[in-house]
Amino acid sequence: MSGSNQPLKIAVTPTAIADILIIEPRVFGDERGWFTESFNLQEFSQATGLNVNFVQDNHSFSRQSTLRGMHYQLEKTQGRLVRVVSGSVFDVAVDLRKDSQTYRKWVGVELSAENHKQLWIPAGFAHGFLVLSTTAEFLYKTTDYYHPQSEVCLAWDDPLVGIQWPLIAGVSPNLNAKDSAGLPWDQVPKF
Repeated sequence: MSGSNQPLKIAVTPTAIADILIIEPRVFGDERGWFTESFNLQEFSQATGLNVNFVQDNHSFSRQSTLRGMHYQLEKTQGRLVRVVSGSVFDVAVDLRKDSQTYRKWVGVELSAENHKQLWIPAGFAHGFLVLSTTAEFLYKTTDYYHPQSEVCLAWDDPLVGIQWPLIAGVSPNLNAKDSAGLPWDQVPKF
């Protein structure tokens, strides 16, 4: 905020992969409930140092143990700002950038309606999530449009990546056909 000494309304915390950021908007509450400014471009840019232009918002509803991912696009690559407005998910990003020090590493963060956390995932990462609660509503902003012709799906359970999904004991994840047919690490195109 130019000319203002007021504190920012969001906190930013890097994860084990420095380019993946946990965004925590301030939540103002009282006996009536709470209020939060879920996104403010000026605050986001000032707090993160990023200059992004979001062009699309997506909203999904999923049942417990649904696993969506690990998706990315080779063309119209997307940065994503993701959050949960109902329920909770375990959100994961995998670094596909060959020149990165964290190449093939992953980071996972629990996002929930209660913790109000958001995750910034830049282009160059595969992304997915597992629903932990009975149901969940997941929202995300993207920096480019959906481009199904260039979408790729990395296998959610690839042993070379080794994502530690918090699956319920004895319960297989609920996958659609596309996610069931995800490609192994050594076959997916990288950046």
